[in-house]
Amino acid sequence: MAFEAESDFSKQLTTRHKCSACYKQYNKKEHLVEHMKVSYHSVHQPRCGVCLKHCKSFESLREHVIGPLPKEDCSRVFSEQGCNLCLKVFDSPISLSEHKRSCRLPAPSPIGAMKLPYSDPIVVSHNGRGPGAIAIDCEMVGGGDDGTLDLCALVCLIDEDENVIFHTYVRPQISVTNYRYEITGLTEEHLRDAMPLKLVQEKILQILYNGESIVRARMQGGKARLLVGHALEHDLDCLRMTYPDNLLRDTAKYPPLMKTNLVCHSLKYLTQKYLGYNIQTGFHDPYVDSVSAMRLYKRMRAQDHPNDASEISTDAYKSQNVTSKFDSLRAKELEQMSPDELYEISRPNYKCWCLDSSQAIQP
Repeated sequence: MAFEAESDFSKQLTTRHKCSACYKQYNKKEHLVEHMKVSYHSVHQPRCGVCLKHCKSFESLREHVIGPLPKEDCSRVFSEQGCNLCLKVFDSPISLSEHKRSCRLPAPSPIGAMKLPYSDPIVVSHNGRGPGAIAIDCEMVGGGDDGTLDLCALVCLIDEDENVIFHTYVRPQISVTNYRYEITGLTEEHLRDAMPLKLVQEKILQILYNGESIVRARMQGGKARLLVGHALEHDLDCLRMTYPDNLLRDTAKYPPLMKTNLVCHSLKYLTQKYLGYNIQTGFHDPYVDSVSAMRLYKRMRAQDHPNDASEISTDAYKSQNVTSKFDSLRAKELEQMSPDELYEISRPNYKCWCLDSSQAIQP
């Protein structure tokens, strides 16, 4: 009996509790439970196509398969059958070769700095595919004594098919003290007959709200369009505009596209790593940047994740307590659950963009 008791005690000491998602192991079950509460594991996280390990972001997945210290087995398979852009793993090198032809996208042709007369926006119909998305990018010149105050001088909006629906120079409300020519390619001549900022605001909001009321757009979206961009707060600030948070799709703030420490990447980096071409090598072009942001958004939206109907709700990931399923159970109940059962009740702390393709226009 003493031997059996000693054996049971030894077994308890060597028992490890393994997370079903990221495979981390813990000596105590309570530590695994705490890990699950703060990790927000779900089917929406990036996963290794070889070992199926969940990663916080595509950056951590990239490190897992091709980083300085990759997982050896995964790295070997990925080197032969993995795509360096989307990080998917295919059945064979032949399948991979076919996939790469469509995964690596050509760089869009810049519009360039030219004299553009401003005109009425073109309103695009999205044929019932949901609210549709519009990408925006602004080029900014400097104001103030030291030229550090950002002033919008050029704005471009495109639709999901990369068609320009609004593109105009913008007349700043205060004097420009630095045209930042090395970056913008803009001079005083470009802004001489530019559209007043107030009129630019009206036209952009007309496109975005699409006839929907502001109240309904904030609550349910309705006919209002999703606004895609990179570091959108900077574009909206320089335009002196606001837009509902639930309709923003910011590639700088989307957790799967961020660094492992949740710091944002530049649009230039994301475009090179996930789309396969370079941008901003000379003058910055708002058309090229808005197309790149839209392509990143569409690539993330196209992620094939199993959808739970209960997850598709308006602003669910901002308004609900994502740990509520854990909080509703007592510690002892959680500790009695298996790792797979703990994973089943875990939810992400952000709204996956794949859910955008599942939502239809609200009647």
